[in-house]
Amino acid sequence: MANNTAMMNGGTHQVHQNGAHYLPVSDFYKGRHIFITGGTGFMGKVLLEKLLRSCPGIGNIYLLIRPKKGQQVTDRVNQLLSSPLMEYIKKHNPSVLDHVIPIEGDITQPELGISNIDQQTLFNNVSIVFHSAATVKFDEQLKLSVTINMLGTKRLVELCHKMQKLEALVHVSTAYCNCERQVISEQIYTQKIAPEHVTKLVDWLDEPMIDQLTAGLVGQRPNTYTFTKALAESMLLQLAGSLPVTIVRPSIVLSSLEGPMAGWVDNWNGPTGIVAAAGKGMFRTMPGRGDKTADLVPVDIVINTMLCAAWSTALGVQKSLSNPIVVYNVTTGKRKPITWNQFINICFVYMRKHPFSDVMWYPGGIISSNQYWYKTRVFLLQLCPAYILDTISTILGKKPIMLKIQEKLIKAASCLEYFTGHEWEFKDDNVRVLNSLLSPADRKEFNIDVTQIDWNEYLEKYVLGIRTYIFKEKPDTLPKARAHLSRLIFIQRITQLLTVIFLWRFLLVRSSHLRQMWTSAIYLLLRLISKLPGF
Repeated sequence: MANNTAMMNGGTHQVHQNGAHYLPVSDFYKGRHIFITGGTGFMGKVLLEKLLRSCPGIGNIYLLIRPKKGQQVTDRVNQLLSSPLMEYIKKHNPSVLDHVIPIEGDITQPELGISNIDQQTLFNNVSIVFHSAATVKFDEQLKLSVTINMLGTKRLVELCHKMQKLEALVHVSTAYCNCERQVISEQIYTQKIAPEHVTKLVDWLDEPMIDQLTAGLVGQRPNTYTFTKALAESMLLQLAGSLPVTIVRPSIVLSSLEGPMAGWVDNWNGPTGIVAAAGKGMFRTMPGRGDKTADLVPVDIVINTMLCAAWSTALGVQKSLSNPIVVYNVTTGKRKPITWNQFINICFVYMRKHPFSDVMWYPGGIISSNQYWYKTRVFLLQLCPAYILDTISTILGKKPIMLKIQEKLIKAASCLEYFTGHEWEFKDDNVRVLNSLLSPADRKEFNIDVTQIDWNEYLEKYVLGIRTYIFKEKPDTLPKARAHLSRLIFIQRITQLLTVIFLWRFLLVRSSHLRQMWTSAIYLLLRLISKLPGF
């Protein structure tokens, strides 16, 4: 019934290659009401903006928002809508912002903490649900991770069963939820432990006991995040019943690729915090394997996949014979690979071309798989300078912060080490089929084709995005920042030269053989100089 209604909804129909009428993605969303969890998060903001900008005629968009730090939900949604990300919409179609309606609630509470009146509004009106609420902290305690990622999903599914017009539930997972496997297909894998056993265990035991059991439960996975996201998928398979569910699994999500603001990013998560610190000259070494594939994906490609997945699910244009829930691995490693070394080196190129303000040292560094070399570099190039700077700050009566910053950076790098030291083969056949089902116009407006990424161009905008949206630095600060960076490279070269001379002289005192080599080298150099024209 929902599928027939969807196909007949207004809009310009085209004839699809299979003979059926083609309903453009933007037309599909006309008049439809949307419910979003995680709408105030990084991906949620991009999803909201894309719906408002590219889907004219959309119905209401209900955002699940909890009061926070004395702010009411209306204050939080107003703050969201006044962010730089919404500038294009405020300029070209400000009235559509009235379609954004906050729903007070909490993903950790029964029935998501939504009032009976608001629940009834959702039950009577919502056609599409996007579930992106999750705790993405890799080192989150198991109890909270289970509460948000698993029980939150369960409670949402229970509400979805009561939505009379539901046509699609898009659940956002992660490509790494089955990272104990080398090859990861677009399917829901059977887990060694049943989801209900984990939720009961967390409910019965106190937190210290749960913490002691966490490592054994997580098993080969690196953290509670990937563990609970995998179990949430299994839970969906058990509880969905006849619900029209689809799963979108992105890999490591970075800044936007295209409009309205290429390079937009608003958080320090994942590699972004490391890149930002490296650009400031505070971070010089990262653990991992530089030759391994860095599976990075722009946030807007993920969002476009979510929107197209809902369209496909509601219209029934893409179904799986072997799996009741269609899964999309939104990854780049298979069709547009880049290694960690390439990623780091390209970022350094553009961090030197577009330097951040008040850089502490000339940006540079490596990724190392040798633990001894990694720890040595961290001690000499990060901890020692931080200790010296903190000592100076203390003498001057200022608050010492550099060691604390280094501790946070080292911890962040440690959380990423599993992903920078391994690589996976993610199958993406469903994403390719989905792309083939789109019209040329929809492929352009809702781009899900990762092969179109130009890594050099994209990472330049990524670095500029960090500069603009993380550090809030304006373009007119670039000349001063470049002049400062030129001084730093001169200081670095002098420091390197003096270090080499000092070490060499230190070794000369102890070795007659090295002294002889030094004398021979100087003699040879003088002879070569004497033969140059003009000497």
